[in-house]
Amino acid sequence: MLDVNFIRENSNKVKEACEKKQTKVDVDKILELDKQKRKLMTEMENLKAEQNKISRLGSPKPTGEGGGGFKNEPIIEQAKEIKGKIKEMEPELERIENELNPLLLQLPNIPFDDVPVGKNESENVIMRQVGKKPKFSFTAKDYMQLGKDLDLIDTERAGKVAGSRFGYLKNELPLLEFALINLVMDIARNLLAQSGEKFVPVIPPVMLKEEMARGTGYFEATDEKEAYYLAEDKMFLAGTSEQPMVAMHANEVLNEKDLPKRYVAFSTCFRREAGSYGKDTKGILRVHQFDKLEMVIFSKQEDSKKEHQLLLSIEEKLMKALGLPYQVINICTGDLGRPAACKYDIETWLPSENKYRETHSTSNCTDFQARRLNIRYKDKSGKMNFAHTLNGTAFAIGRILIMIMENYQQKDGSIRVPKALQKYCGFKVIK
Repeated sequence: MLDVNFIRENSNKVKEACEKKQTKVDVDKILELDKQKRKLMTEMENLKAEQNKISRLGSPKPTGEGGGGFKNEPIIEQAKEIKGKIKEMEPELERIENELNPLLLQLPNIPFDDVPVGKNESENVIMRQVGKKPKFSFTAKDYMQLGKDLDLIDTERAGKVAGSRFGYLKNELPLLEFALINLVMDIARNLLAQSGEKFVPVIPPVMLKEEMARGTGYFEATDEKEAYYLAEDKMFLAGTSEQPMVAMHANEVLNEKDLPKRYVAFSTCFRREAGSYGKDTKGILRVHQFDKLEMVIFSKQEDSKKEHQLLLSIEEKLMKALGLPYQVINICTGDLGRPAACKYDIETWLPSENKYRETHSTSNCTDFQARRLNIRYKDKSGKMNFAHTLNGTAFAIGRILIMIMENYQQKDGSIRVPKALQKYCGFKVIK
């Protein structure tokens, strides 16, 4: 959510942000409703002030013995009249707020000035490519063929049990998942701790109250179609660990000395994939249920850009540990998403498709989510500030398993295990 004062003072910049992010919101309507709201609230406040002034005159006083009246009847009538006016205004204020608030929630975050301007993902900018793509002296298999030959993935039985876009992971593959989790926890907790960048490990709930889910900024417009909603319970299933992690500090005032607060969370996530009909319907690349390790940071406003670079550096550290070829993408305005002011993706080389596919993202959401969830901190001068929130993928497990399988496949049909994972899983080859 944007600060309404910022919207008033920078309406052209807000309109420009909507245009850049391909988001249609009537900013002029917001300004008009805000003007009406402020005018009405000023009138109500003036009436309440007058009401308070009258109340200080004291309670009604009898005119005298047998008089049957009160000395200050005019004042009493005036108080009743004021109370009636306020009561008449309240429904109008409620109507304005009910029209204004949904429009405010539809506004996107303002992109940073250095974010590339573009209409969609085709205009994202490649920042760098790292690692060597594998060259096979044999006909390489895709991960589903490898999964079938080595009895690692079973989507047929999953389809029988749960329908399309589900899979059973079997034999060595679950052990590789646990190895990936341990690798992330070691790097996030121990290796980085030497420089004071320790992350707290968390397993969050995967169900969120409606107000908490919407507070993350992912549930307006088309975003809501991706979410699983439990109508009877009025709860959402988490689409990413970021959602319950950001909501964890809702309605709290954090201590400035404790910032940045850094977390690495593991959870199962759920998405409908409603907008991807006919896309990646086979296999486990795009599924309804997947496990994910997500990093989330709460920082001071002036530190968020530095923390964003930290998240990207950790993502690259993890990729280099696995020895997988990848490229870093600077996401353009039209592909940025509602909450983010800046976002980087990592795409990993997928041999069977002869192209890079997204495996990571990291976003700086500035104070956009914190305003919606009321997450603040008090600085040294005593001023209250909204925290900045950041998120970054450590591993989307299913996708990384796919990349390992295809990039590390051998001529004899086996799969080599990246050296960084061998100490956690206890084997070097899947065969």
